[in-house]
Amino acid sequence: MTMTSTTTSTASEAAQHFAAKLRFETDPSDVRAAQVAGERFVLIDSRGEAAWRQGRIAGAVHLPTADIAERAAGLVPRDQPVVVYCWGPGCNGSTRAALAFSLLGYQVRELIGGFEYWAREGLPVEDDNGPVTRSADPLTAPVDSISCAC
Repeated sequence: MTMTSTTTSTASEAAQHFAAKLRFETDPSDVRAAQVAGERFVLIDSRGEAAWRQGRIAGAVHLPTADIAERAAGLVPRDQPVVVYCWGPGCNGSTRAALAFSLLGYQVRELIGGFEYWAREGLPVEDDNGPVTRSADPLTAPVDSISCAC
């Protein structure tokens, strides 16, 4: 890859692209900060039953992607913002879930990094037995701060 491009994208196009990403994506530390601040949104775990039982973000609602079209309206008011997640960056399940919610008219954002990076950052996780304590992985998050200040 060279730093000069053969395409003629402009700084304006780049700004539009990155602004759109920030409108439709969020990250674990921003979601946690929103939870702590009491912001109004529904956090959706779009994984299957076995994954949900294994562990999930504390406070998440379980709604597998395959069930969104049929069950979303009964679980999530249309005026409620939604954040969806799946396993992690190697999985496009959250993208599929975000698409399903957007097709239903919801304001939706995708949690980049998914459950993997939430857990790796040492943020609140629970399973069927209650809270699960994990230390922050110093390769993914500052170990003594909620934000990397990026």
